[in-house]
Amino acid sequence: MVRVWKTILLAALFAVSGCSFIGGGGEEDDDEGGSLFGVVGDDGVFGIGGEPETYRDARVMPPMEIPPELDSYTIDALYVIPENPVIAGLTFDDDVPLPKPIETRRREGVVIQNLGDRRWIVIDATPAQVWPLVRDFWSQLDLELDLADPGLGTMETAWLEAGNAPELRQKYRIVIEPGLHSASSEITVRHMQNLRTQPIPMTVEWPEVSDDPELERQILSAISQYLADRNDIYQASTASLLAGTIEGARKANIVENLGGDPYLQLRIDYDRAWVQVRQALDNADIEIVDSNRDDAVFNVRFAGIVREQPEPGFVRRLFGASNDAPELVYRDFTVRLERNGDSIDVTSELPEELDEAARLNRELLQVIIENLV
Repeated sequence: MVRVWKTILLAALFAVSGCSFIGGGGEEDDDEGGSLFGVVGDDGVFGIGGEPETYRDARVMPPMEIPPELDSYTIDALYVIPENPVIAGLTFDDDVPLPKPIETRRREGVVIQNLGDRRWIVIDATPAQVWPLVRDFWSQLDLELDLADPGLGTMETAWLEAGNAPELRQKYRIVIEPGLHSASSEITVRHMQNLRTQPIPMTVEWPEVSDDPELERQILSAISQYLADRNDIYQASTASLLAGTIEGARKANIVENLGGDPYLQLRIDYDRAWVQVRQALDNADIEIVDSNRDDAVFNVRFAGIVREQPEPGFVRRLFGASNDAPELVYRDFTVRLERNGDSIDVTSELPEELDEAARLNRELLQVIIENLV
């Protein structure tokens, strides 16, 4: 099976044009208020491993026989499959539900985001967990790497001579870095090519954008599908100690200036920051009164974080006490984006002079960061 999907992927890897070979997912172009998503489906096209058998399909093995000269007190049948037991008149049939997994926190899977001509993978796993899987992706294809620096999260393939384009040679660069949230990663792919008649360059100067965006998209989709097909990506045992040195700070953090005022620091470019903040406001159902991209300003209405009210006790209910939530007071806020070197600083301003202004500004920033995607 590995040989089958390897053949398919290599064929697409060396294709110069044509349709995408990955199914089950798509991408959507983004505008000012659009979505960033192109989601890879849960079912992979590689099909490695297949569906695991359920616990009801497990075979009952005979008890282990211990030689009389050895101790047997440590041997016990810990996981016995009952023979359709009857308990207090209740019978268990084929509709018995599957056992719940030990880890209840479910992952969202692997997502491809795109903004204009740019695209990248977002995955809920640390760079240290992602690194060995991406490295294994190239190993499964028997493709050599000219560079593999887990400290920087960077891989570069050797020059590949494509059979369908004999006049060209190809090269790919993969970068793994922390995502916007903790325990998340982003993966980008860059492609370059040159003529085989030219000498192989001693130093590689990567272009700002891929020489062939279609080949970049195909490899990015192939990597995302490969990761989606591997459930063990979220297990700590798959983490690389060397890749753990990749910068651990996420790209979105709430910090304070010298005056103690909070602001949201986004270590991304302005175009992406604008779309991310707008989408976060939409996800949080915060009303956007108006916005001006040139001035980098959103005007929104926000009432603060609503906290659940505790249920009144029996005595309070007896005497007519109510647990009705207090009436929400919406106020006008200005959310401003400002370039600061390689990052974008997002601030919240409440024009009114209120004692609770500092708290409300911080809560608005907290809502934004929690709803970033």
